[in-house]
Amino acid sequence: MIAGILGGMGPAATAEFYAKLIARTAAERDQDHLRVAIWADPTVPDRVAAVLDGSTDPYPALLAGAEKLRGLGATVIAIPCHTAHFFLRKLAADSGVPFVDMVAETAEFLAGRTGPVGLLGTRGTIAAGLYQQGVPGVEWVVPSESGQREVDAAVAAVKRGDLAGGAVHFERALAEVDAPLSVLACTELPLVARSATGVLDPTDLLADAVIRACGGKPVDARPPG
Repeated sequence: MIAGILGGMGPAATAEFYAKLIARTAAERDQDHLRVAIWADPTVPDRVAAVLDGSTDPYPALLAGAEKLRGLGATVIAIPCHTAHFFLRKLAADSGVPFVDMVAETAEFLAGRTGPVGLLGTRGTIAAGLYQQGVPGVEWVVPSESGQREVDAAVAAVKRGDLAGGAVHFERALAEVDAPLSVLACTELPLVARSATGVLDPTDLLADAVIRACGGKPVDARPPG
């Protein structure tokens, strides 16, 4: 089994996800880890714009990346980008390779949870309703417009390498969401939320699912819920 990572959206988030695959695999030697193929293409057109107004079309680049991974022998593919999950089902059908669904993994983890849950993500992820529709039964709380601007600023800061500045914006966004638990629904956010409490990072769940799909064993380190 070979795990494929369809990445580059953004590059730092892709590197972070691969690091999680390593850290979350129960291993005592090199040979206990997964075989992994990574296709990181930062030139994929903007996914948020594609969802919001259709002004970009990332799908051809995403499909080309999935086909590259298939050619490298990937037997399952993960996309460490929430907004790109808007295209996930079509990608799986057109590429012929199964994809691990990060939203579905989050739905399973949150099943039966009561009370409000914050949702911090890109405008595209929120507008598409990926979590609101994909994780039913949860009382989702999204940021106000000012809070969303802080999320946008945090994501932009990570993309330009300013983690300290991104952390400031993230903390402001998190403070605006009145919920005991918030889902980090953008893969840049975990890079600026390392000291945060009361957050759930779905890429932890994605990593564990990929490890299991490839015959490995995740370490006993479930995220907070």
